[in-house]
Amino acid sequence: MKLSRRKFLHLAAGAAALPAASRVARAQTYPARPVRLIVPIAPGGASDILGRLIGQWLSERLGQPFIIDNRPGAGGNIGTETVVRAPPDGYTLLMVGTFSAINATLYDKLNFNFIRDTAPVAGVLRGPYVAVVNPSVPAKSVTEFIAYAKANPRKLNMASAGTGTGGHIAGELFKMMAGVDLIHVPYRGGGPAFNDLIAGQVQVMFATTVGSIGYIRAGRLRALAVTTATRSDALPDIPTVGEFVLDYEASNWFGVCAPKATPAEIVEKLNKEINAGLADPKIKTRLADVGGTALSGSPADFGRLIAEETEKWSKVVKFAGIKAE
Repeated sequence: MKLSRRKFLHLAAGAAALPAASRVARAQTYPARPVRLIVPIAPGGASDILGRLIGQWLSERLGQPFIIDNRPGAGGNIGTETVVRAPPDGYTLLMVGTFSAINATLYDKLNFNFIRDTAPVAGVLRGPYVAVVNPSVPAKSVTEFIAYAKANPRKLNMASAGTGTGGHIAGELFKMMAGVDLIHVPYRGGGPAFNDLIAGQVQVMFATTVGSIGYIRAGRLRALAVTTATRSDALPDIPTVGEFVLDYEASNWFGVCAPKATPAEIVEKLNKEINAGLADPKIKTRLADVGGTALSGSPADFGRLIAEETEKWSKVVKFAGIKAE
């Protein structure tokens, strides 16, 4: 039987429309089951706090649980590789941050390439680190701290959430530019590091405002300075490091990624819902309260930020000769 030209063209057009219809249907039905949001850092740190904030929002908006799955270790690389190897179906997501960009240079042999093997979904927050000390440290300012550290070389311990994390590199940059010798003590996340800092086992930490601001306000830690070029609205009375150490500047950022081949329509749906959360008055207030600025934008916008930060921090890691431990 011969098909008429008109019928043939009609059938061909229908067949061509099937993939598009399938993509629309997939986006409409996603998520059909719980989603894992892997946080590659221990509970209690900024990644964990922000992951739970965004996860709760997405659960409420999309009608399925977004389960926080902490996978700490190797500066975030264990959790990152878990996501890279996961099926690219939107049901395994990753909280990423400054540490993700740093690790691309810090570790010589990784089983993945962060930029090549992940799909940017959405930025969440950008903000300063804050140099905090245990109250037993006599220094009340950056100038006093530098003098105290120089008078006690290699006697002060500098905690971090792990080798290669943003706070670690911000601290190394400070050591280099201020000419002080602090002993780096890496932990498996911000939570354990804060515990020992508050207990006086370590003396100083370049911490995210997200993780530290509650301790600062409660008087359990003393803030010396923030690391951004301008003061933080959440800590307006705290100076910047750059007011004492010329040209010093560092900031942190966080967001969500997925495995590389995750369908674009699912990435776009998640991006839309996360941006809606960042515009929600309650979440905006929460982010501002912890000293951060919402990083709303498209997946492409977030991808550009990741690329720029990876290049920036690679120069610091190489110049300072920092090695993964």
